[in-house]
Amino acid sequence: MTGFREVADRVWVARQEWFDLNVCLVGGADGLLVVDTQASARAARAIVDDVRGLGVGPVTAVFNTHEHFDHTFGNGAFRDAFGGVPIHAHDEAAARTLEAGERAKQRYAEDTGDPHRDELLETEMVPADHTFSSVRVLDLGDRQVELVHPGRGHSFGDAVARIGDADVLLAGDLVEESAPPVYGVDCHPFEWPGSLDVVLNLLGSDTVVVPGHGAVVDRGFVEEQKDAIAIVAQTIRDLAASGVPADRALAEGEWPFPREGLTHAVALGYAALPPAARGLPLA
Repeated sequence: MTGFREVADRVWVARQEWFDLNVCLVGGADGLLVVDTQASARAARAIVDDVRGLGVGPVTAVFNTHEHFDHTFGNGAFRDAFGGVPIHAHDEAAARTLEAGERAKQRYAEDTGDPHRDELLETEMVPADHTFSSVRVLDLGDRQVELVHPGRGHSFGDAVARIGDADVLLAGDLVEESAPPVYGVDCHPFEWPGSLDVVLNLLGSDTVVVPGHGAVVDRGFVEEQKDAIAIVAQTIRDLAASGVPADRALAEGEWPFPREGLTHAVALGYAALPPAARGLPLA
């Protein structure tokens, strides 16, 4: 499914086949805000065609929910298509977009069998040029969109977009539906639950929540995912306090998500703990 679907008043979501990524549009009297831009310029140009085909106005701004390549590599294509529009992101996301993109390019350069390899490697990276540290309000003419940094979790620069009049929240990868949350090399396992507490404070009982990947969800889904993410954080603390070494933690812990996806969470969690929070190694 690649076309845009309206999930609330003038809020459209295009659920992409590649990465099951959600690219979103928020419409206002003055134009459209694009939220996340896909993993290559080539893929983004196809989305540009879909935006134009929708016929609901020009793109006047872009917002990256965080720094990862699958959310930022289409920035340049949207800027080329719509006349140098501003690209918004959290300070840390903008500062780390090139670094995160280079990591992705290195992985794809080594994977000669990936069908998207060439289009990703040929993409020129374009970081956000309009940044904020906590909150920014974008005026789309007859509606406002709040960009909020609730804290770190999936990445350094996680941010969400709240469209209050439509009761929609675009959550980026702080929330994922199509797979377990991704704990990568730049995740923050101890901070993630608190960041989701802030997100939950932005939600009402009927708020439509669009995750970074997968189907649209509701508040209950976010609550359940936050609880599971909190279990990951507490399990790391408990294992360390019990003297379980980091290299045995994955095997000995009881985890809410598959172990193979928690390698970085455990390593980064153990590294973040002060010595006083770790017990003597078990024999």
